[in-house]
Amino acid sequence: MSASSDFLSRRWVRVLIALVVVAVVLVLPLALPEFANQTLARIGVFAVAVLGLNVVMGYTGQVSLGQIFFVGLGAYITAYGVNNDWNIIVVFLASVLVPAVVGLLIALAAARLGGLAIAMVTIALPIVGVPLAKRLAEFTGGSQGTSARFSDAPDWTGLYDDQWQLYIVILIGGIVFLLTRNLVSGKYGRAFAIVKENEAVASSMGISPYRFKVLAFTIASLIGGVSGFLYMVVVQYTSPETMSFGHSIQLLAAMVIGGAGSIVGSLLGGAYYVLAPQLTNTVDPNLTAVLQGALLLLVLFLLPGGLASLPARLRRLRRRRGGGGEHRGRASATSSADVPTPVAPKGTQTERHDQS
Repeated sequence: MSASSDFLSRRWVRVLIALVVVAVVLVLPLALPEFANQTLARIGVFAVAVLGLNVVMGYTGQVSLGQIFFVGLGAYITAYGVNNDWNIIVVFLASVLVPAVVGLLIALAAARLGGLAIAMVTIALPIVGVPLAKRLAEFTGGSQGTSARFSDAPDWTGLYDDQWQLYIVILIGGIVFLLTRNLVSGKYGRAFAIVKENEAVASSMGISPYRFKVLAFTIASLIGGVSGFLYMVVVQYTSPETMSFGHSIQLLAAMVIGGAGSIVGSLLGGAYYVLAPQLTNTVDPNLTAVLQGALLLLVLFLLPGGLASLPARLRRLRRRRGGGGEHRGRASATSSADVPTPVAPKGTQTERHDQS
């Protein structure tokens, strides 16, 4: 274990592994069929959404049940901008910044609250968002929703549409994951962890819980907007159903199953969000919700830290077994060493000789 850890800790090994991963990611869309590319693209979309939820819940410990609202808001802004012939860069910036500003305004009011109060505020977002999207039909298309076709592959690329869309998701999603990883592994991540652990301790250390709650919620909202933009890149259609409360709960379940407070867990959560309904529908469409609930309970029971904690769990089990065997070996050696060797009483040999 230690030798392999030392080997993987070498800089050139990490660089080589990163280059191999990048090469595989670049070649994969060219080798996979259309359905596989579309599935991977959707996984990337919702992995970004789970990542945003992880920032505010997994890393900062603040309850948020409205992340899907910001995903839907980003999708609607993207569709509106595309349909009104905005420049695509302006569309992207608007779909990211508007959810961030809305999240900031909500956080400024809600971050002073605690516990269930924050949960109730965030629950209200998708509950209010759905009827609001239906009412603002001029901008959203009403109950019928709206579509925006803007992510077809340019002729100069020589790519199919599914390949081009997957490359967009990989590029933008990869940048978001990299920036978020740098954020949570630096001083802001440490501040988030302290606020999550104990707000009183954070205050005593000069860390403002209110400030970092607002910051985390705003970043999560911004990442939700990015996910909404990518959603329109891949799906090219959105409706009020996109931001329904049921999807918000599914997003939360995906974060828990993937692993709260984990970058890798966000990727696994995105995979769960997309693949679990497909698998349960294959088993029995009438039992989809039951099977997903059972899967959630099973993961929570066996892996409280989510699927991302599985490697660490396996390492601990191996250490226990190896340590237990070593302990038993030492115990047997010690016990055998402690058993005194029988020694004949003094004079026994002489007495026998005299008797003879």
